[in-house]
Amino acid sequence: MGEIDAPQITDNFIRKLYEKTKPSLSFNASSRDEFLRWKEELKNKIRELLGEFPKPVDLSPSLLCREEAENYVREKWIIQSEEDCWVPLYLLIPKKAAGKLPAILCAHGHGAYGKDPVAGVHFNDTNRKAEIARLNYNYAEQMANAGFVTVAPDWRSFGERIGYYNPYPGRDICNIHFIQHLILGRTLLGSNIFDGMRVIDFLTTLEYVDSSRIGCMGLSFGGTMTTYLTLLDDRVKAADIICYATTTEHYAISRPNFCGSQLVPYLYKYADVPDVIAAIAPKPLLIESGASDTCFWIHSALKAHDIIRRAYQVAGKPENLWIDVFPGEHSFSGRMAFRFFEKHLKTGKGE
Repeated sequence: MGEIDAPQITDNFIRKLYEKTKPSLSFNASSRDEFLRWKEELKNKIRELLGEFPKPVDLSPSLLCREEAENYVREKWIIQSEEDCWVPLYLLIPKKAAGKLPAILCAHGHGAYGKDPVAGVHFNDTNRKAEIARLNYNYAEQMANAGFVTVAPDWRSFGERIGYYNPYPGRDICNIHFIQHLILGRTLLGSNIFDGMRVIDFLTTLEYVDSSRIGCMGLSFGGTMTTYLTLLDDRVKAADIICYATTTEHYAISRPNFCGSQLVPYLYKYADVPDVIAAIAPKPLLIESGASDTCFWIHSALKAHDIIRRAYQVAGKPENLWIDVFPGEHSFSGRMAFRFFEKHLKTGKGE
């Protein structure tokens, strides 16, 4: 909002507080050794801020149904991540490939249908089809067609995990779940990251998945999930962050565009979003940013790109960073993604 000329206005205070806050763990390394020390310090701080992770229990995987498409088989499963917490997911398995295959966790973003459109599930519903077409959203399906095993889970606050229904009309269910998790000693994002790690645990139990070749990708909030899963789980060897690279100033202060599902409490005291993404180096990373994105505008994305690019240079692996500024809106570009994962998951093994 524009500044209102009254000293008691909270938004004026927030802006001034932001301007006075200087993150203590901003990226400023000038050598590889400095970078590695900074990376470990930032990772440890993020783990601390996300709060204690739950205790894992037996996955108790249950296959619910199976259907055949032209190039892949799509299975629906439900697994248990922690006690009393169940994660529904779609698993897409290419038909023609032989031996152990690379796999990609495909994280959904905000939307009424959670994982479904990412896995190409639309039930011939016009609205679901339109969402897939508008966002080029079925990247789990597209990657399965390209020969990767893909898995698309529902995150807490989305899809089947809220019964495709917001029980709190007029309120953001992500914010309600964030507050409820916080009251109970958790963070919502930390709990979803834990669920993502449990989905990777499930992938590693599958005899046809090569557990040394696991990737992650996601649009928007899916980009948030991809960022933190790739940073914190060493089993993720390559990642595609789609339309999430931005700055705190842009997405949280000037044009507030966030909710409780995306928040690491106190993060900006220590780091900006580009710093967190930069700490993924030297893992292979593709960043997609839409030139006409009005969720995370391109000027903020370009600022983020500069910081991340410097980190990959200092880490000694500039070739592992791919950036696609594509002529489109908030959506999956796909111009580089297939080539990127082909190189780093099929013919290479991450770093």
